[in-house]
Amino acid sequence: MSTYILIHGAWHSSWCWHKVQSLLEQQGHRVLTPTLPGHGDDRTPIAEISLQAYTDTIGKLLTILSEPAILVGHSMGGIVLSQVAEQWPDKVKLLVYLSAYLLSGQSILDVSSEAPDSLVPPNLIIHQEQGICEIKPESIREIFYADCSEADFNAAKSHICPEPLAPFATPLQVTNERFGQVPRIYIQTLQDRAVTPMLQKYMYDRLPCQQVISMNTGHAPFLADPQTLTAHLLDLA
Repeated sequence: MSTYILIHGAWHSSWCWHKVQSLLEQQGHRVLTPTLPGHGDDRTPIAEISLQAYTDTIGKLLTILSEPAILVGHSMGGIVLSQVAEQWPDKVKLLVYLSAYLLSGQSILDVSSEAPDSLVPPNLIIHQEQGICEIKPESIREIFYADCSEADFNAAKSHICPEPLAPFATPLQVTNERFGQVPRIYIQTLQDRAVTPMLQKYMYDRLPCQQVISMNTGHAPFLADPQTLTAHLLDLA
């Protein structure tokens, strides 16, 4: 049995993993799906939300586990993966970046220019004074769920929440001695309109992974093709 910790991306929370969580648990694995501060039902004040606050949320889970876990991070969740591995490398068995930000010395905002074909920037609404950003409601399906069923899209849309800005602007500080010693895998999504294939390749070329797996989905493979995604995660275990 392996323990998986599934970390959601921006504008999402733990709800997005329900299909994959069920499939993994059916195979006898332990699955944790934490909600990061400021997402879903978490009411942490925006002023207290940082990349370190995200990292500490996962670190608390790792400290109660008896053996290293497989960490899966989607989209923005990739920056959390990297910082967790930097701080607790002995607690992490494998890092799996699912259409996720894989960075070193850069922030999400720093690399946004590497994805001129992304639909996120032209549909982003920034509330600077509130410290949050949102996606234009009429663009949510096209950006995130273009290949998902109508039922899954409607369910997802009801859970979308504003996104704290501060972690987007925080550069990743990782080292070869700690983060670099943890094996990492990248799962690229070939029809992605948010973290586009161009940006994904830019990132895993700069920080090579032991393996790059391709899925022919958009940005939400956990809804569009949970069976294939789960099969990949089981193979990696």
